[in-house]
Amino acid sequence: MSAMANSGARLDRLPISAWHYRIFWLIGAGMFFDGYDLYVAGPVLGTTLHTHFSTLPQNGWFISLTFIGMTLGSLAAGFLGDRYGRRFTYQFNLMIFGLASLAAAFVPDIGWLNGLRFVMGFGLGAEIVVGYGTMTEFVPPQSRGKWMAFMAFVVVSGLPATVVLARLVIPSFGWRPLFVIAGIGALIVWYLRKNLPESPRWLETQGRTGEADMLLQRIESEVSGGQKLPPPAPAKVIEVYTLSSLAGPRLLPLMIVGSVVLITINALIFGFIIWLPAFFVHQGLSVVQSLTYTLVITSGSLIGCAIGAFAADRLGRKPTIIGASIWTIVFGAIYPFAQQPAAVLTIGFLLIVGIYVLTAILYGVYTSELFPTEVRLRANGICNMFGRGATIVTPLLVVALFQTWGLAGVLAMMIGLLVVQIVVVAAWGIEPAKRRLEDLDAEGDGTRARVVA
Repeated sequence: MSAMANSGARLDRLPISAWHYRIFWLIGAGMFFDGYDLYVAGPVLGTTLHTHFSTLPQNGWFISLTFIGMTLGSLAAGFLGDRYGRRFTYQFNLMIFGLASLAAAFVPDIGWLNGLRFVMGFGLGAEIVVGYGTMTEFVPPQSRGKWMAFMAFVVVSGLPATVVLARLVIPSFGWRPLFVIAGIGALIVWYLRKNLPESPRWLETQGRTGEADMLLQRIESEVSGGQKLPPPAPAKVIEVYTLSSLAGPRLLPLMIVGSVVLITINALIFGFIIWLPAFFVHQGLSVVQSLTYTLVITSGSLIGCAIGAFAADRLGRKPTIIGASIWTIVFGAIYPFAQQPAAVLTIGFLLIVGIYVLTAILYGVYTSELFPTEVRLRANGICNMFGRGATIVTPLLVVALFQTWGLAGVLAMMIGLLVVQIVVVAAWGIEPAKRRLEDLDAEGDGTRARVVA
């Protein structure tokens, strides 16, 4: 039965078609609202503070509860996704996020808003794990890096979208409509995702080979348009992975790699980028100047994601991660010494480009490829738990470092994490570029085996 489905090989030999683009946008639309809602905290909290709906300590709880929810959501989504399927888990977390966002628009006080923010955070954490993991299992290896990095581009585009909508909406209608937009958008995507198929790869690992085969026949019929497809690669015997495999000699080093890179990238984003306006104000700029500087510098985020998308397949994952880490270290070391506005904007822009090359590769590409299908979401959920968990303590470290050593202290922390990342990726990381997922799985050393493509 397993040889009949041969899911991985049959998916990997399909030519890129409208079917792939439909899958991309069904997943990407939810990921966009994930990015939108993640960045909406800034304008919402600024407004609630200004209108005395909240206090500064209450805003701190808003942020902390977001990250606590994301940490737990990442972990839960991994176990649900591997147990009940990618499609079910994706729909479930999107519904939670959408309903909580709508409810947040009608809260009577900040206590209710903070409680609902925890629920939204739970859905956001789940979305990241399931979205990237699912897309990884559908796209062919020759261009998988580009597809996944552009998925990160979609997520990051939530930042400028949030800024634009906040400027249009808040002056006339306040902060509540921003949550209405997120909630309605998420529920529309939830409805459309009824057309999202389950992953044939996952079905086959669950022994549901007949279902996988019927689904693959429908996909092949749509993609081929009546033309003959090339034959799939022959099946091979590989290890059967279980939860205990994550602590074994094959996967434990990869768990360390995944955790380290996600801790690093989360610290870069939530320990530096979201603090830029505060850093600028503290250095004597007005609020308007601060926002203008931040807008110019963070425009490098989309460029960095685009570079990551093109480099992922052409240069490979490991060279891109190490190269972008070195780039970020260099400009991170220079940035505290930039004094003139032109130098601050230029060096800051280049620094953001490097950070978002890493964002595209580490969030969108690399960590989803490290693990076999049976445990892909659980492994990613655990790694994301550590990565998101770092965001809970990062603000405390940033404040302490900035008060003691200024911006140089914050960037020294970033550089230290990047050095650790380079060492860990170079020593234990694998190179998945243009390699089939099943070829990566076959490198295991377990005692039980299954036949796959």
